[in-house]
Amino acid sequence: MSKAHFGLIGLGVMGENLILNAERNGFSSVVYNRTYAKTEAFLAGRGSGKQIIGATSLQDFVNKLERPRRILMMIKAGQPIDDTINAISLYLEEGDLLIDGGNSLYTDTERRVIELEQKRFGYIGMGISGGAKGALEGPSMMPGGTRQAYEDVKDLLYKMAAQVEDGPCVAYIGPRGAGHFVKTVHNGIEYGIEQILAEAYDLMKRVDGMNGEQMAKILDAWNETEELSSYLVEITSACLKTKDPGDGSDLVEKIVDKAGQKGTGLWTVISALEMGVPVPTIYASLNGRVMSSMKDERTLGESIFGGPIVLPFDIGNPSNNMQPLEDACVLACMASYAQGLALLVEASRLHEYNLNMSSIAQIWKGGCIIRSRLLKRIQDAYTSNPSLTNLVFDPWFTKQINKRLPGLASVVAGASKAGIPTPCFSATLDYINSYRTSRLPQNLVQAMRDCFGAHTYERIDQKGNFHTEWIQ
Repeated sequence: MSKAHFGLIGLGVMGENLILNAERNGFSSVVYNRTYAKTEAFLAGRGSGKQIIGATSLQDFVNKLERPRRILMMIKAGQPIDDTINAISLYLEEGDLLIDGGNSLYTDTERRVIELEQKRFGYIGMGISGGAKGALEGPSMMPGGTRQAYEDVKDLLYKMAAQVEDGPCVAYIGPRGAGHFVKTVHNGIEYGIEQILAEAYDLMKRVDGMNGEQMAKILDAWNETEELSSYLVEITSACLKTKDPGDGSDLVEKIVDKAGQKGTGLWTVISALEMGVPVPTIYASLNGRVMSSMKDERTLGESIFGGPIVLPFDIGNPSNNMQPLEDACVLACMASYAQGLALLVEASRLHEYNLNMSSIAQIWKGGCIIRSRLLKRIQDAYTSNPSLTNLVFDPWFTKQINKRLPGLASVVAGASKAGIPTPCFSATLDYINSYRTSRLPQNLVQAMRDCFGAHTYERIDQKGNFHTEWIQ
């Protein structure tokens, strides 16, 4: 084979599937893994008979690529990326392009873009969503960096990406770390929706005593609606239907209730706090994972305080698809999207990313983990009003809030009385209630801050900053 069009460093599951995707779409490839035995195993297995060759060293890898070289790194974020960049830079030439396809912290990508561009190399920080299956069949991709670097690899990305009715699920996101920031927020939204569906499951099981098949039937009905039809609802149903091969019981009930995390949800929340954007639903989902990790303490707490005595309350019934609970899920999922997108709007302003919110919604419509029918409504909202600050102010979303708020409120109230934690539902209710309250009690907070620290305050009836000696 002549020199390859595309190169991959890192033969993990995602890396393997992405290179098979590229090869299937007509791009000959060369692969390199730090452990050559893994490269040999891949070439003898899934890569056998394909336009893919292996490399024994980084220098060998670079020499087997046509110029300008296009190299995708699918390796662990952080120092391993910097180490790989430093090592391979010795063999690269002006115009060559490096792509970081992992979940890197966007500020690291900002630094790397500047450093590599100074060396006349192109650099793209590209978020990739879709899991192993999406990587193989067509993911959603969020590339950020210089426009020229994107143009150099656009044809490849267009063919590799998931395809929806209005185009491929990839677009130029913005300069420097914009692509990785958008992927970070994507994952924060994902955290929120996963926790929301887990809370719905918990309520159906503990309040109404439903089994996996019964709950899956409700999820399947929700998946037929415009508001909840999504990949995450679909796989939640699949999880609830799956039986333990040993005894035929619901497999999900055999799983330890401790959820892991890889950092992107935390980065979303930290960024939101730094930028002054409220993301309570997303934060509640992150906190839910942290609380779940404290299994021993929760077990001790139940023995000391006693577990909740679940009082029955109305979450709906199968004949109406658990309407109040459905209302809660719809509004909480909408809030998760709204909060993440509001964070992107503010990040775009602060970092001058010039993000196209409608385009971002479009590339999330296929391939990615948070793909849903609701994204078409989100795309339309930002197309009709590009300066929209928050989805809650779009007429269609406002109508949904007014229609479904009583259902959400009744679910949160009932769960509270029953002693069942619903962090995302509760946070969403507070978020919406705060948005529909023109005067919040922070006037008292300002008085206290002025009292103990002379921080001053503003008045509603006079202009300027004021200070009062509150304690004589």
